[in-house]
Amino acid sequence: MKGFGVHTSMWTMAWDPAGAERAVAAAIAHKMDFIEIALLSPEKVDTAHSRRLLEAKGMPAVCSLGLPEGKRASTEPEAAMAFLRFALDQTAAIGATALTGVTYGGIGERTGLPPTSAEQDNVARVLADAAAHAARLGLAFGIEPVNRYENHILNTGWQAVEMIEKVGHENIFVHLDTYHMNIEERGLALGILDARDHLRYIHLSESDRGTPGAGNVRWDEIYSALKAIDFKGGLAMESFIDMPPEVAYGLAVWRPVAASRDVVMGEGLPFLRNKARQYGLI
Repeated sequence: MKGFGVHTSMWTMAWDPAGAERAVAAAIAHKMDFIEIALLSPEKVDTAHSRRLLEAKGMPAVCSLGLPEGKRASTEPEAAMAFLRFALDQTAAIGATALTGVTYGGIGERTGLPPTSAEQDNVARVLADAAAHAARLGLAFGIEPVNRYENHILNTGWQAVEMIEKVGHENIFVHLDTYHMNIEERGLALGILDARDHLRYIHLSESDRGTPGAGNVRWDEIYSALKAIDFKGGLAMESFIDMPPEVAYGLAVWRPVAASRDVVMGEGLPFLRNKARQYGLI
């Protein structure tokens, strides 16, 4: 997980052979260092095809997901552990190096109350099991805090650090996201500084999930903080253009966030790359 990557939702939300070939070809055309595969339905992935494609094109990959209904770590820990073990098996079979995302809960999971001690204990138990399984497969395992409207368990960098230290596995890491940080952190740089010892991956996403550089995210603050902690991990651009209804519902996206993927890739990607070069991150 190094260099500049892109979330495959830019070109497909279905990681089937056709979607995989389209996304990998586009990522290569844009000279990406890696791709992030949305592993929303791990049971439907043709792992052999994905592995052949990634190896043939020399394209490194990580996978990401959120836990589905009925497999939430806070309330259904056994089901969550089984799901994550299978997702990790699929991640390894694809040839990816890590599984990350909302691996501790569902996108849109809220009880209307702060997380209870029992919920947090269940989450820690699930994450410990998943991290141990990931280690056996030679994978890294990430947790991505998201905003309060999408999940009530982990919302900030310091909460993710507390959970990681409670779990106690060396291969588990913090995955931040500038969209969520813009909502939840007292300062964008503070979120990065809080997570610095465990931060290995960051989503570069605009305040409206659209074209980076066209919103309210304070990019100089983000990049200067990453430079200050000598960040060496993955920088992944994430923007949502075409989403299936169930994903749009979980993310509460009700309108187009950009005119087209060509605008995001043609304007947002150069903006983020130029900032990364300016701060010596790539």
